[in-house]
Amino acid sequence: MQVKLFTDTDLDGLGSAIVAKIAFGDQVDVSHCSYRNLNQKVEEFLKDSRNQKVQLYITDLAVNDHVASLLDERYKNGGHVQVIDHHVTALHFNEYEWGLVKAEYDDKRQTCATSLFYEYLIEHKYLNRTPALDEFVELVRQYDTWEWVDNNNVLAKHLNDLFFMFGREHFEEDLLKRLQENPGQFELTDMEKMLMNVEEKKIERYIHAKNKQIIQMFVDDYCIGVVYAEQYLSELGNALNKRNPHLDFVALVNLGSKKVGFRTIHDHVDVAQFAKRLGGGGHPKASGCDLTEECFKLFVTDIFHIPPLRPDPEKNEINVKDSPYGTYYENHLGEISFIYKNDDGEYEIEHEGKRIENVRFQTFQEAENYVKRNFRSWLRYDRDIQ
Repeated sequence: MQVKLFTDTDLDGLGSAIVAKIAFGDQVDVSHCSYRNLNQKVEEFLKDSRNQKVQLYITDLAVNDHVASLLDERYKNGGHVQVIDHHVTALHFNEYEWGLVKAEYDDKRQTCATSLFYEYLIEHKYLNRTPALDEFVELVRQYDTWEWVDNNNVLAKHLNDLFFMFGREHFEEDLLKRLQENPGQFELTDMEKMLMNVEEKKIERYIHAKNKQIIQMFVDDYCIGVVYAEQYLSELGNALNKRNPHLDFVALVNLGSKKVGFRTIHDHVDVAQFAKRLGGGGHPKASGCDLTEECFKLFVTDIFHIPPLRPDPEKNEINVKDSPYGTYYENHLGEISFIYKNDDGEYEIEHEGKRIENVRFQTFQEAENYVKRNFRSWLRYDRDIQ
């Protein structure tokens, strides 16, 4: 029995490849794809008559309508097809008998492709469950869904860090050996733990530097922070969102890989839907698309002239947020904004010495969001307060 797996290039894609190789051994051939080349590769596979009896799996990625029709034709003619995905933008594949798309479990935990594929392989007797595999799959799921942050499961993050540090081929080989030789427990080596301590410090410095390079723009009603980055994208996106909560989401433009990632911390923002408009997809809080000519114009050319935001000062003692005496902000034009609490306990704003009419907020954060979104301002330094 020959098996073909098309899957993503990220940790979830690696996890899918790992469970497939443990289940099928040398019989499985894995192709790691992106949205840019998936349809072409799958169509080439389908056109090759030698692949008619090969078991075909596609995980963590969604083909276009044309390729979906080819897959359906293959299935109706007796060929094997199984698509397994967890993105809400792929739920329409459940309309096909060969589609298995599930965004969350009954207990409301979010799924990932690795966890769904793992359970599928166990259910169909291709794979036996082990404690090490259970833990590995859960780490991949928690990282891919960003659940590790809520659970403070740093091991999940470290797994992804090691993946990028060692590269897919080397890390996959090491993981396969580890999971097969030690089925009772999954853990990092002492050397890997030491490397992760060093890596954490590098990530902190990288985030600090990139926080000074954010360009703020609007697309429709979305206030977006754009940053050009090629490393630590998930950690960077989460950290920049937390440091700049007035932004609806952050767009991480990777010119090297020609991809754009979208990250948000807000429940009211669905970046998967935004990415879908640009030909991509993903989760409500983490998604992405290819850096097409349209995206390059939107996120590079059209905003190249805009200066980056300045981070708020960290050591102010006088001009601090939600001060009982009011808080000052300024922007690149030298315009001054002032947030203060009125006699009714509501927050109002003066801009360039004039009160903004009919604008009042119940919380300081809401008022600050208004100032930062509308004027591209930052907290004024103590030294500039006269």
